Amino acid sequence: MTITVGKDTANTRKTLTVGDQSVAYYSIPAAEAAGLGDFSKLPAALKVVLENLLRFEDGGFSVSVNDIKAFSAWADKGGKNPREIAYRPARVLMQDFTGVPAVVDLAAMRDGIVALGGDAQQINPLNPVDLVIDHSVMIDEFGNPRAFQMNVDREYERNMERYQFLKWGQGAFNNFRVVPPGTGICHQVNLEYLAQTVWTDKDQNGEDVAYPDTLVGTDSHTTMVNGLAVLGWGVGGIEAEAAMLGQPVSMLIPEVVGFELTGEMMEGTTGTDLVLKVVEMLRELGVVGKFVEFYGAGLDVLPLADRATIANMAPEYGATCGFFPIDGETLRYLRNTGRDEDRIALVEAYAKENGFWRGADYAPVYTDTLHLDMGTIVPAISGPKRPQDYVALTNAKSAFAGEMEKTFKRPMGKEVAVAGEDYTMESGKVVIASITSCTNTSNPYVMIGAGLVARKAAALGLDRKPWVKTSLAPGSQVVSEYLEAAGLQEDLDKIGFNLVGYGCTTCIGNSGPIQKELSDAIAEGDLVATSVLSGNRNFEGRISPDVRANYLASPPLVVAYALAGTMDIDLSSEPLGQDKDGNDVFLKDIWPTSAEINALVEKTVTREAFISKYADVFKGDEKWQAVETSTGETYDWPAASTYVQNPPYFQGMSKEPGTIKNVVDAKVLAVLGDMVTTDHISPAGSFKDTTPAGQYLIERQVPVREFNSYGSRRGNHEVMMRGTFANIRIKNEMLDGVEGGYTKGPSGDQTSIFDAAMAHQAEGTPLVVFAGEQYGAGSSRDWAAKGTSLLGVKAVIAESFERIHRSNLVGMGVVPFEFTGGDSRNSLGLTGEETVTIEGLDAVKPLQEMAATITMADGTVKDITVKCRIDTAVEIDYIKSGGVLHYVLQNLAKVA
Repeated sequence: MTITVGKDTANTRKTLTVGDQSVAYYSIPAAEAAGLGDFSKLPAALKVVLENLLRFEDGGFSVSVNDIKAFSAWADKGGKNPREIAYRPARVLMQDFTGVPAVVDLAAMRDGIVALGGDAQQINPLNPVDLVIDHSVMIDEFGNPRAFQMNVDREYERNMERYQFLKWGQGAFNNFRVVPPGTGICHQVNLEYLAQTVWTDKDQNGEDVAYPDTLVGTDSHTTMVNGLAVLGWGVGGIEAEAAMLGQPVSMLIPEVVGFELTGEMMEGTTGTDLVLKVVEMLRELGVVGKFVEFYGAGLDVLPLADRATIANMAPEYGATCGFFPIDGETLRYLRNTGRDEDRIALVEAYAKENGFWRGADYAPVYTDTLHLDMGTIVPAISGPKRPQDYVALTNAKSAFAGEMEKTFKRPMGKEVAVAGEDYTMESGKVVIASITSCTNTSNPYVMIGAGLVARKAAALGLDRKPWVKTSLAPGSQVVSEYLEAAGLQEDLDKIGFNLVGYGCTTCIGNSGPIQKELSDAIAEGDLVATSVLSGNRNFEGRISPDVRANYLASPPLVVAYALAGTMDIDLSSEPLGQDKDGNDVFLKDIWPTSAEINALVEKTVTREAFISKYADVFKGDEKWQAVETSTGETYDWPAASTYVQNPPYFQGMSKEPGTIKNVVDAKVLAVLGDMVTTDHISPAGSFKDTTPAGQYLIERQVPVREFNSYGSRRGNHEVMMRGTFANIRIKNEMLDGVEGGYTKGPSGDQTSIFDAAMAHQAEGTPLVVFAGEQYGAGSSRDWAAKGTSLLGVKAVIAESFERIHRSNLVGMGVVPFEFTGGDSRNSLGLTGEETVTIEGLDAVKPLQEMAATITMADGTVKDITVKCRIDTAVEIDYIKSGGVLHYVLQNLAKVA
């Protein structure tokens, strides 16, 4: 492709020669020499953003010299200077759950631009887009050699309409590639193959230009690639689409928290144990909307796989990203994963020439700092509901008992018979143990470690407990390559960890059904069944409808808990079971040493394996090649499809933006508590036929077996509207003790949120949602904002917002507000019977404090002050247009 860059006004464009390569680049030292400021103390993560502005400055890209100088002021002010800037990532990464609705939007925009008198070809990605199909595979079959093929077959049966649509998009749009099903998880494919650390392209003059590899992704764990010094973070699909179409990411120069790592990991600990402690520490500090950069002597002994694990979980600690600068370990990983030697040489030379290299003298200015001695890390898990709920393994048994009393309010020890089985079910038993997710399956140290635990356990005669659904879903085919080369897949198979597919599976809620008799026993006894997974998300209602307590753990510990079969055990001191001779077997008896793990990693994780497995990454298997689809610039929307429908966003829109409408006499749709996640707002997993979404499908003759999941049906707004606020564990405080997507309708009677919203819409009544702290935490799920908008919600008033969801709300024309002055839904005594008016929005300024009038059910009036979380000037334009995509479409229509 050709990149368009700014003019050479500040004489910052230089030439770099590396071997036989000669490329232009934009020099930060040259910017200093030109008098634009002192950038020597900037963290590497911010230098990436600075280079981005240097490259586009004075080229008609809304970047000024003062924007560049602001980075020098940032360092002078101790790491703070929240100036609004326009940032342009080099590329976009998608997965299919978020990618399908994004491509639906692009297809709808083509229809929209044609309706406004434009050309369909005006809607085309200007930046490279890679979509990896990784969220579709569900674990229907497990624990046997047939599992992989049977799950793949069902995946294609369920998702053929979606795959046909994505194949159409691959042919219809420029700069758009699809990585077929069965290849791996998007973040692992990105880390192992797509990412280059330093990118090169030709500019508008045909000259080669080198620049840092950057991206945004429609999945919150896009941050994983920051472990490879590639600056990237998750955005909603709507913001990603805007970036594809040339719209810059509007952002404030972020604060950067420096996290110093020292010491070395102790024997018996893993990168997972480390990241769970990091998550706890950073959540306690508070880093929402901030960059975190890791530095210190500990990085000298921290392999890139562990760095990627830490970077992956940036959404869990709340940061925009967790960045690791370029150093020798970066180069080693690039080489070992099959990157071209010329590229590796360029990365090293560019990083050292332009100030991105982490050397012994690396000591930038940070806004704030934290310190962790890795020698203090101990084995740990996290749960039962939040990634930051860190529990040392030695305390896990007592902590679970405490959760039973405090959180779940149920007794331990209650047993329920399981029909047809010779065991009983009780709270604390592990019914799902899954090695899955991008977080850990990219890390050969923990994957080899899990295999060795399985080998030692099988040799002693141990097996998974019969009530545990076990699964292994690697993040790429390379993992299977080295597990098989080490002979470890056979050992994993012996205790039930057979390959079930390549994808997110359990971590995204695609855990599939557990045994019916087991499910019935859990329901009969109102028991707290548990899951243990090597993932990054354990929000309630996410993993399985049968499971209330979810724990994150390293892959070796997932194997251990499958052997134990319960959380009611102290793995550090109690036996997992007995060997063939009846002797007790403890965790220490089957835990591998670091030397054992390292020897197998060195032997089996080879450059040749990466080159081989990624040679035909876009080709796919015979099933993918056989998928037939339509052609044409615009999509021929199938009227009967229950997966892909033309959304209503752009129908009937005008060429000109309007004004922001005041919120007048709005009714309350929901009053929600703290840490309401995007999983609560827009669940991804399965749903029943009694739900509004299930009823919609039943009316269209879709059998329950073919419901699939909310995530797979994100291309159909009718399903997703009905699924908004429909998580089985969400609690609307307007109702007393009721779980699920319910509220009070206009008549005051309890009804589904969807039905109530439609009734209010029919009466022309605007809606608001109240919430507590960290509203919208978790996934970068644009449907959490799209669904909110389509239900008729005009404003969300919360104590605080997570970064991505706030941006998504603005991108869909919903205005976010924050309480001020100590007010909250609790202090105001809100019941949901109130009406809300907020005026002055037609002249609102970024981050303006505004008066809100709340009329209580008894007619009394409370006037409070709220902060409007439209953060930047361009976001005001987005809201005026009805959303960011409407804004882009209107601008394109003007030049049609």
